[in-house]
Amino acid sequence: MPTAASWTEVRRSVRDVGHLVAFRAGTVRRPRAFALAASVFAGLTAAAVAVPALMDGAGDYTSGYALDALSLMPSAMAGFLLLSIASAVASGGGRELLHREHATVFPVSPTTDHLGALLLAPLNIAWLLQAWVLLGATAYGIRTALLPYALVGILLWILAATACGQVVAWTIEALRRREHGIAIVRTLGVTVAALAVALQLAGQLGTILDRFPTTRLAAQLFNGFSTGWLEAIAIEAALLLSAVALGAVPAHLAARRLPRDESRVETENFPARRLPRSPLAGLVRTDRGSVWRAVPMRRGLAVLAVGPGVVALAGNLDWAQMTILPGLVASGGALLFGVNAWCLDGRGGLWRESLPVGAWAVFAARAWVLTEFLLAASFVTMVLAGLRAGLPTGSELSALLCTWVVVVLQVVSSAMRWSSRRPFAVDLRSARATPAPPLVMVGYSTKLAVTTTLTSLVFSGLARTPYAGLSVLVAAPFVVWSLVRLLHARDSWTDPVQRARVTTTVAG
Repeated sequence: MPTAASWTEVRRSVRDVGHLVAFRAGTVRRPRAFALAASVFAGLTAAAVAVPALMDGAGDYTSGYALDALSLMPSAMAGFLLLSIASAVASGGGRELLHREHATVFPVSPTTDHLGALLLAPLNIAWLLQAWVLLGATAYGIRTALLPYALVGILLWILAATACGQVVAWTIEALRRREHGIAIVRTLGVTVAALAVALQLAGQLGTILDRFPTTRLAAQLFNGFSTGWLEAIAIEAALLLSAVALGAVPAHLAARRLPRDESRVETENFPARRLPRSPLAGLVRTDRGSVWRAVPMRRGLAVLAVGPGVVALAGNLDWAQMTILPGLVASGGALLFGVNAWCLDGRGGLWRESLPVGAWAVFAARAWVLTEFLLAASFVTMVLAGLRAGLPTGSELSALLCTWVVVVLQVVSSAMRWSSRRPFAVDLRSARATPAPPLVMVGYSTKLAVTTTLTSLVFSGLARTPYAGLSVLVAAPFVVWSLVRLLHARDSWTDPVQRARVTTTVAG
């Protein structure tokens, strides 16, 4: 059976992607808000180019930071490629344009799935931030006369790197679905992470990045229109088209095999345990099992907990700088399921509503499980980051712990409020599923990132003071405000009409 897509299938897949995009656009609940959000992101992209180009020192190689920005571009381009690979691999081949449950009734080809995942790749806050940084650094570092040619090259590189990341992700997913594939992929991931840390500790990581082909490519792109520029554009265009076409091959290979980790969870036997002592304990046990047994949650937890910790370990962050990590991990953890926490129930939510327990207990159990999930992930990150940081002072330890508590409560209160306000029916059994539509996820991630980052910066400054108790005093109003918002979210859930709307929505 051939795995490569024929030209007829490619045309049909492109047409199917258009139909699916039109279908998804037709299901948008608030078209005006959707159009406004799209306009905002388009405006931010334009601002990422225009604002740096108009700043003092832009394109001035004799003074300022323009030359520094230009010299870092090859490494930044290589970093964007690595980010695209890591993001696509973590999501099991990219996001789904058509949910798996719907694809059972309306099947689409693996080529369509591949093209849809490629189309949804930019709807990721990490991807957007890195793309804006690349565009902004280019606009600041390049002279105005040469800027249009450089921007064309950078835009092509962003697209080509995204497509290459998709090829690697589908290849890893096809390997993961083979016999012993899960063990092979995990071993490969640990090896790559250990190698990266070893290179950083040896001071060779920067040298390796400087030797990437992006160095020569950047030199050709940033010197204006010339034969070298045309050659670089041709290379990027060929890379983009080849990656888009080649990605269909591993996508077909992956589609021919069942996902082993998902199938194992769904077919595994779980022995009965002792009855819990209270209804609340029983609800917590049920919610905890639904979270920790889900493949996207386990995989996402590993990436969130270990990834930033390894980066911090390699970068040798001090304790004051580590205050940024709990917010980063907590925000990412909430995006795994917390922003639509009730979708974990699915149709089981109808059964749960028949149980003789109070609505407050259901809310408390779900909020508690989300809290412990975020605490566990961020704790692993902080432990890894602190391995090379030495012993903290009292003020540093106090600031870090206060940041940990504050940002987790901020994220939990926001997530539980959003879960009741905007529920979505999502099947989170798939490793590629997200708890909300892609554009909504971008909005959630932006709000969480801004809130937790600003909070972390406050405590980062407090970590440099000699007063350990000052962080506790500053944390108190943050904690009280988050608890008040959490109580408001609980009141919304305990309202019978609101709870019925959420339950029937997530039940599909």
